[in-house]
Parts: sequence; structure tokens; C-alpha cells
Amino acid sequence: MTVPVFEEYEPAADCGCAGCAHQRRTAAALPVRYGGHPAAHGARRALVLVTAAGMVLSCGAAEAAAAAAGRGARADTAADPQPTHPQGAVGPLNGGAASGPPAAPGTAPRTTTRADIIDRAKKWVSAKVPYSMAAYWSDGYRQDCSGYVSMAWNLGSNEWTGSLAAYGTKIARADLQPGDMLLFHKPADPTVGSHVTLFGGWTDHTHSHYLAYEQTRPNTRAATTPMAYWSDSSKYVAYRYSGLAGGTGGSEPATVFPGAGTFGPGADNAYVTRLGKLLIAQGGKRFYATGAGPRWTDADRRATQAFQLAQGWRGAEADGIPGPDTWSLLLKGTGRKIPAAGPGPAPAYPGRGVFQPGQSNSHVQRLGAQLVKKGYGKHYRAGPGPRWTEADRRNVEAFQQAQGWRGRAADGYPGPETWRRLFA
Repeated sequence: MTVPVFEEYEPAADCGCAGCAHQRRTAAALPVRYGGHPAAHGARRALVLVTAAGMVLSCGAAEAAAAAAGRGARADTAADPQPTHPQGAVGPLNGGAASGPPAAPGTAPRTTTRADIIDRAKKWVSAKVPYSMAAYWSDGYRQDCSGYVSMAWNLGSNEWTGSLAAYGTKIARADLQPGDMLLFHKPADPTVGSHVTLFGGWTDHTHSHYLAYEQTRPNTRAATTPMAYWSDSSKYVAYRYSGLAGGTGGSEPATVFPGAGTFGPGADNAYVTRLGKLLIAQGGKRFYATGAGPRWTDADRRATQAFQLAQGWRGAEADGIPGPDTWSLLLKGTGRKIPAAGPGPAPAYPGRGVFQPGQSNSHVQRLGAQLVKKGYGKHYRAGPGPRWTEADRRNVEAFQQAQGWRGRAADGYPGPETWRRLFA
């Protein structure tokens, strides 16, 4: 394999080729307060990796140049299974309609919503945009981690980890909501370790993991990630975009589904309150003795399950824990409302012994009345009574056969399952 050769290269001021234009843009020494690379002020000439095969510039050039200058190369370790994340500098959009000079932090930010931020982030995930510090996607944003957040936040320019913080407000990790970012910037050597991810919602009630939207090798992904990241976790700082529509964090959480881990035993957050209010508006008021609150209770679970059952869902789809579909229907108000309370739970099964020849009790009469109500009373001549008769047995047998049962399962004597189905 040919050993790379490092050459000093000064791009011509009047050359319009893509290589020289790229070099002039990345080598320009912007003021630090506007996101300029601190190291760029000490050098006017850029090191470019050139090989005999004519290799193009790559995201590893900065690290290789550092090694050639005697600063010591960074060694990747097997202990961290995640890739390294060097990222580019401030620059305009490339080929996009809004292409122009870099936006200066401190100017009025563009307005956007949390839902729009996540929707933009998902587009790159769906497209599997390849990671690159030199390439630009069709929307004009650079295909690295900071370009990805610049795109999701709709900044109109390609920022880097040293300038993104100027577009946000620092918040506590406990206050993170979808669309916020987690940023680690290493000023001493930004190309080694610096990284940024978008927060997509908690994935467990302990808030130890979250859904991270990030631009990384080989391509954009959305994955469950330890809080705050696989490596250098303690150094990541949470920020909220300053141009968020409706303010930077009111009492009402975002409309984007925050993740299943936001709900369930132990959960205590604004999303639980919002869920309760939405369920009450959909007919679930009877489940809440004192109204909706931030701490998850059995009232939330029962109301959620009642709403899910009203949609015709069963089994795991009606477990009382809201998923994306439940959340979406509640927010839009398009789902079927929770029905009014029925007659109450089925009475406890009194035992097979009370339904035998010669027995006379209130359970036999209650059984007969329910058989008539369900349409299985044709063998009664004078209506059901407290004494067990052949008419009771034949009516029970007809009900059991209607369930598809045969033989001993349809002998006319009600067992626990017959009783449960009759009173369901």
C-alpha cells in the first residue's frame, strides 16, 4: 500500500474548482466567537493529505496531520465499541437554496417546533445518509454530526461542535425533551472525541437510556443509547434550541412521542400529566379521583387501557402503557372515546355446587336472569327462579354450545369460564 505523503498546499485565490473552494472555506480563520477553529488562527496554510493515487480529502486528514507534526496520533481502543466522531467547521450550505455565508450566532434564530426537528432528523435516518466531513447532502448540509444537528435545527448554515451551543440554552439533563441536543466539544483538540446527538425521548423509566438521533459511521441512525453517550458521557451538556416555537420549555411537553420509558411504574414527569389530561378529555375522568398528575399511578394505567380497548385493541396492544399510536390518537382527538362505565365487574363465581338438582339460592336466579339477558332463555316457561331446574341446565347448555364447546364442556352446568363469559 502506498504511504500517504503530506504536502503544504495553498489554494489559489482565483481558482474555482471544488477542491480549492473547499480548502479556502475550511481554512478561513473565523473569529472564535463566531465558531472559528481556535487552531486556525495560528496558521494560514492547510495540511492536505495527498497520495500517489490522488486520494480526495478525508475526515481523517486532521488526525494524520497532527501525527506528522509530532503531536502524537490518537489510538482507537477496542474498549469503546463506538466510532470516533471528528467533525467539520462552520461553513455555508453547499448547493442548497439557502446557500450563503455562515450564520453568525447571536442573530435571531429561525423558528421551529420539536415535531419539525424530529421529522427532519428522521428523514436522514430513513435515507441512511453516509457519514462524511467533506460531502454535503441534497439539502445542503454537511454529512457529519454537527451538520446533522444544524439541519435538524434548521440553522441555515453548517455549524460545528464549537459553535452549536450559541444557538441553544443550557438545560439540566432531567429536563431533556425531544429535539434537544447533547453536546461534547473538546476545545483543545476538537477532532478527537467531540460529538453531538439529538435527544429523541427516554426509553426506560430510570432515564438511563434514550433514543439518540445522530450522524455517525457508516450512516445516520436512531438507536437506544446510554445517557449521555457511550464514551465521555459525563462531558456531554444538554442544550435546547433558542428558536423553539412556543418558548424554550413550557409546562406542556412536546407532541412527539417521548418513548415508552416515559410512562409506567416509577415515572414522574410532565408527559404523564399530559397523558392524564388527554385521557380525561376522552372520557376517562372516572378513573381519576383527584385529576391528572405527573406521577404514574394505576389510574393512568387503567384509563390508558380503557382507551386502548375502545379502539378495538387487545392483548399487548391494550396493556395500559401508551405507545406511539395511543399517543397520536389522544393528541389528535381522533380515536374512539372511552365508553361510560358499565354495570360493574362480574360477580364472583359461587362454585359449581350451587347449580345442582334440588339447589335453591340467589345465584341460580341471577344466572337465569343473565341467560335471558344474553338471549338464552327459551327453555323457561315462567321465567327464571331461585330453584335449579332442567330449564336452567338446557339454557346453560345452549350458551356453552354457542361458545363452540362440546362434550363435557357443554354439559349445562356452569363452571368459572361459563360464568365469566355470561357476565362479561
